[in-house]
Amino acid sequence: MTRFSIVRHGQTDWNLNQRIQGRTDIPLNATGRAEAVATAERLQSRRWDAIVTSPLLRAAESARIIAAELGLGEPEVVPALTERHHGAIEGLTFAERQHCFPDGVAVPGLETRSDVIDRVLAALSGLAAGRAGQSVLVLSHGGIIGTLLRHLTNGDHPRHGEYIANGSVHDFSWSNEELLLTHFDAAMREPGGRGSSPAR
Repeated sequence: MTRFSIVRHGQTDWNLNQRIQGRTDIPLNATGRAEAVATAERLQSRRWDAIVTSPLLRAAESARIIAAELGLGEPEVVPALTERHHGAIEGLTFAERQHCFPDGVAVPGLETRSDVIDRVLAALSGLAAGRAGQSVLVLSHGGIIGTLLRHLTNGDHPRHGEYIANGSVHDFSWSNEELLLTHFDAAMREPGGRGSSPAR
């Protein structure tokens, strides 16, 4: 069995302003760097064998900060862990997205959830094959984590009012070519609170 803890990167200015990032390569802001340090502090009591990351700046910098705090080596970049491609809605706020592409209207260039699942599970399978018995930190994105959670829980998580916070840590186990959720790091959305939407 291989254990994966998938961490959402720290905050960016687009997160703060609730803009959909997707593959747009937005760096961490000062809050995001502090969140990465705080996440590393939460992880200090656990043993880690390796750290891997999405290639996007916000994940890769979070990974480097966490690796330095935990005394791990340079994070391995795994391209398949990159955020879901959001096509024509990247850069829009959630309100703008609803105006331009209301529910039920196709978004040009939006990657399907099934394609996200296929590429991420293939990447985790490859990592698990070489790291049996190990615990691996994975730095990725809200869209990736949310898609995995919905897939593994048949849509039960995230529930209404739950969201995937920056710096949150979600635990999984990989055994017999199957990924299982062992801990969902739920955060609760405050009505009307800024930054509380799962902006990738």
